[in-house]
Amino acid sequence: MLRVTLSGVESVGKSTMAQKLAAHFGGLLVPEFGRTYTEQLRRNLALEDHYAIAEGHEIAADQAASANPRLLVEDTDIVMTTAWATMLFGGRDAILSARQSRADLHLLLHPDVPFVADPVRMFGADAERLRFHAIVEEEFAARGLEPVHIR
Repeated sequence: MLRVTLSGVESVGKSTMAQKLAAHFGGLLVPEFGRTYTEQLRRNLALEDHYAIAEGHEIAADQAASANPRLLVEDTDIVMTTAWATMLFGGRDAILSARQSRADLHLLLHPDVPFVADPVRMFGADAERLRFHAIVEEEFAARGLEPVHIR
């Protein structure tokens, strides 16, 4: 099984691309757990929510992987969950950073497309998007992972 994970800041097309890749290559899609979790939350995110998001995503990915597909496409993973926590709380969390990404291939989408606002998205200003993107790139470097850059 090949595990492909899409990463990138908000509104760069991860979910759309993940769906299209899974459909085109006959793979299974693991949707972005963090978005669903956040949409149901009736308060601001806390650091502990990122632990729940990491766990929930891994459970969903494990369930999809149990079908033994040739291709598993994940709409984000622990790399993005850790980057989100860094962006929101100002430092890299030891618990999140200790969790390993299980992807064989990371695709990093760049913030070079227009931002589309919605009720969950937080960082739409160009400077915020670039700062967040830099945090994502730093997270990949800290983990020793080299993503394929998609522009």
